[in-house]
Order: sequence, then C-alpha cells, then structure tokens
Amino acid sequence: MNKKKTTQEYINKIIEFRQEIHANGFGKQRDALSEVLDAICLTGALSSFPLLSLSKGFQRQWHSLYKAMERGTLDDEWLSHHLAQQVPQEGIQYYSLDGTAWPRPRARTMDDRQYVYHPTPAINGGSVCVGYPYSLLDWVPEAHRSWSLSVSIKRIPSQMTAGEMGIAQIKELSKSRADLQNVLDIVAADGKYGNAKFLRPLQGQNCGIAARLRRDRVLYRVPEQPKKRKRGRPRVHGKRFAFKEPETWEVPDEVITLEHSKLGQVKLERWNNLHGKSDADVPMDVIRASIHLERDKPPRPIWLAWQAPPTIPSNLVVNTQTIWQAYVHRWPVEPGIRFRKQRLGWTTPQFQHKETGDRWSWLVVLAFWLLFLSRPIVEDHPLPWQKPQRKLTPQRVQQSLPLIFAQFGSPARKPKVRGKPPGWTKGRRRTPKQRFKVVKKQPASA
Repeated sequence: MNKKKTTQEYINKIIEFRQEIHANGFGKQRDALSEVLDAICLTGALSSFPLLSLSKGFQRQWHSLYKAMERGTLDDEWLSHHLAQQVPQEGIQYYSLDGTAWPRPRARTMDDRQYVYHPTPAINGGSVCVGYPYSLLDWVPEAHRSWSLSVSIKRIPSQMTAGEMGIAQIKELSKSRADLQNVLDIVAADGKYGNAKFLRPLQGQNCGIAARLRRDRVLYRVPEQPKKRKRGRPRVHGKRFAFKEPETWEVPDEVITLEHSKLGQVKLERWNNLHGKSDADVPMDVIRASIHLERDKPPRPIWLAWQAPPTIPSNLVVNTQTIWQAYVHRWPVEPGIRFRKQRLGWTTPQFQHKETGDRWSWLVVLAFWLLFLSRPIVEDHPLPWQKPQRKLTPQRVQQSLPLIFAQFGSPARKPKVRGKPPGWTKGRRRTPKQRFKVVKKQPASA
C-alpha cells in the first residue's frame, strides 16, 4: 500500500471531521469556536485560559475567547450522534461510563453547585468538593492505553443522580447506533451503577451492560417450578446466592481460566439468571473474576453483573471472557480524564456561568478526538529526556501535532477588524450578582 496515499487519506478524514463540526456542531460564533478548538490542541499544558489567544491556531484577539465561550452555541445532540458514528461499526466495541467533578468552591454567584466526590492526593484530606459533577460516556479503543474518547459528556443537575444521567446517555448511544447490524456495544460501569435501579430502564436497549457489584450482595435464583401446582401466589425467589458465602454458590454455569499479559492468571466463574430480593423483574448474570492467582496473596475478586441486549449479531461470540474484557476496558477513562484536566485545561477556566463550562467541556472532548484521529500520521518527537514511543500516548501526539497541523487548514473564516467598543457608560451603576447556596442532595429513598 502506498504510504503517502494512506497518510493523505488520514488527513482528508481529519479535514472532513473538522468541517462537519464547524458546519453542523457549532452555531453562533462558529469561527471563533473552531479557532479555540485548534488552540486547545496546540497549546499543551494550559495554565491560564487567556493564554489560548497566543496560540498559532487562534487568529483573533484575546477577548474573542470569552465572546466565543459566552455567546457561542453548540448542538450537543448532533455532536453526540456524530461522535457515536465515528466509533467502528463492526465487531465488539467497549465503552466506559464514569463521572468526575469540576471544582468551583468560591464561585458563589453560580447556581446549582453541589457537594461532589473529588479524590485528592492529600493523606488526611477530604474527598468532597463544591462544584459541578459531570457524567462521561467514553469509547475505549484499547484496554491498557490512555485513550478514552467521549461520545457524550453532560453536567449532572442537582435534580438528577449520576445513574439517571448515565441511563439517558446510554439510551442516546443506543438510538444513534440502532441501525448498525454487525456491531455489539458494551458499556462498563463502576460500583455505583451496579443495581437494579440502573439496569431496569436499560432493558431492551441495543447495548450490553457490565456493571460492578458490591462484595456483600445477596441475590436469588429463579425458583423451581413444582410438579403439581399449589394454591396461593407462586414463589418469586429460589435458592439464596450470597457473595460472602461460597457454600451458596453451587456449580457455576461457566468457568474460564486464562493467562493475561498484565493481570497474570485469571479465573472467571459465571452464574446465570440471578436477581435481587426486590428486583425479580431484573434478571442478570453474575461473574466472579479472580486475577493474579500466581501471587501468594492475590487481590480480592470482583463481581460483575451482565445484562445482555435483546439480540447479538450472529457473527459475534459473547462469553464470560468477553464480558470481563469489557470491565478491563473501563480503566483508560481514568488517565483520559486526568489528561483533559492537566494537559487540555478542562477545569482551568473560571467561567461565570455553568452553561459556558458545558460548551468548554465539549470543546475539550472534540480536541481529544482530533488528537486521536491525528495519531496515525504523527511522528514521535520526544524531548531530550523522553524515551521514544511506538504507540503514542495523548500527550506525545499533542507534543508533535504542531509540526503537521498546518496541513489540516482551518474551516474558520479570517477575522474581521472591529471598532473599539465604548466600554461601560459613565455613571451607570453596577448591580451585584445574586449569591447562591450550595445544593446538598438528599439520599435517594428505596
């Protein structure tokens, strides 16, 4: 295959991706928003939001940054659908559902701030901050790499829980890819999603769900049908299945033992068709995954719930190992979020409105996608103290991207010279902004 032709095909794909976003994803201030997107890709570690105006990708004045973010508009539904179409349309594709916080502890004029879980490196420090929670549904192309690409990112209002927002995002993904016949989408979720309240609304969707379960759960089997029907209500629960009581497990329906390159010896056990005490209408398969069995003290096993889609393409095989691999693909979302915050400056700006933060969040997501699409044509240019890489990380792609970025061109029109604004009218009084209290969510009732 001609290497030059292949490189040009990748460049054309990136150009087409940017033009479609400029034409359909951006509304007002689309030219300035496109240049902000370019500046995010080229700047590197962002220490201050106005520094983006010094980037070669941003041809406007520094105050146009704030105009773009405050007055610009995005079609987040179209963007979410468009990004879902960028995911390969055949085979098994893995996604990760997770959340993170944008701390805004001193922004008293911003409404709907909440107490949000936010882990810190402090030894005795707290893990709760005041800010905005965000829910991310990311496509994970490889299990042990740093690439996790959001197809949906949404701020969670105080009237919703993370689970409710995750349900809405998965339904959007399922709708966007409903016409694809040769692909199976599997969403992996952590422990806070491992309950019937999350799984029940997702029954019948086109994607499978693999969610982690607590180690102290007690489930029940389907009751055996009596040979002769008795009077009264039929039994709802069968034999008890307690995670902490091995004597209640009985023989697994499937057992797989394998050798993993990073996780050592792995044993997977599966029991089909279990349910919770008050959730007989939400059957699930349960998987017990034990890793590093070659160690003297292996880590504690994890438990996973599997809810299959109504139909699985005939050319795909989904077994216990496939489901466990879905949860292994959940890990890259952690370094992916860290990269967005530390290198792309996701939580660096201190905007005055939460909607502005939502627009900025989408721009950071799109910048991450542009870095991913540029990966095949970027040559590694390590700094003197860095080792060369064969498979480039997001940071190394961003580090080398300026050398080829001029080949992509820009869909934005050149800026026009504007007159000097009159500024604040002399004698006009300034009205203090309203202050808001932090919203404290009440625990959900059973």
